[in-house]
Amino acid sequence: MAATARLNKELMAKYEKQKVLAKDPIELLRAHCLSRGASGIKGLGRTFRIMDDDGSRSLDVKEFTKGLRDYGVYIEPEQLREVFIKFDHDNSGTINFDEFLSALRPPMTSHRRELIIQAFKKLDRMCDGSVTVEDLRGVYNISKHPKYISGEWNEEQCLKEFLISFDTPNSLDGRVTEEEFMNYYAGVSASIDNDAYFDLMMRNAWKL
Repeated sequence: MAATARLNKELMAKYEKQKVLAKDPIELLRAHCLSRGASGIKGLGRTFRIMDDDGSRSLDVKEFTKGLRDYGVYIEPEQLREVFIKFDHDNSGTINFDEFLSALRPPMTSHRRELIIQAFKKLDRMCDGSVTVEDLRGVYNISKHPKYISGEWNEEQCLKEFLISFDTPNSLDGRVTEEEFMNYYAGVSASIDNDAYFDLMMRNAWKL
């Protein structure tokens, strides 16, 4: 399931401190994103995709800078250039933002990554690479949702609310891709040091 309020609060507090302590530009950008919560990196990815008019999944330095600023991330110009140069592998003046976002995720063990992929595949019932309300029917049990029990919400409303917890605030499209799911859980993972606890949480949440 989505990160609990407690986990999110702990994650935000941890990375708010890292914004001051981080010396490496990548670590600083990661701290800026995750100080917003588990969906921070996923939100930046959504911002970049909106800017990618030609579908090339690449950005030049001006687009990269604008994307960060549009998302509210401000770092020193020389640090920004250092990050850009690091990912401009072929000196073409552009970077692949999938590679960049992958590097921005907090390090995860292969086992954690595999659990996240398993959970996404279980949700993606249509096998089209994204999760929608239709995918959630029969997978997410809404019978114990307080607003469903009270009659305030119907099944559709409960499912939409659940999906929003994984979507990006201010850029909701009712669809969560595997990349967004991975970026989201990379944030959750960063708030959990113990591998066994992360494993237990994922298996219990998604019945893996």
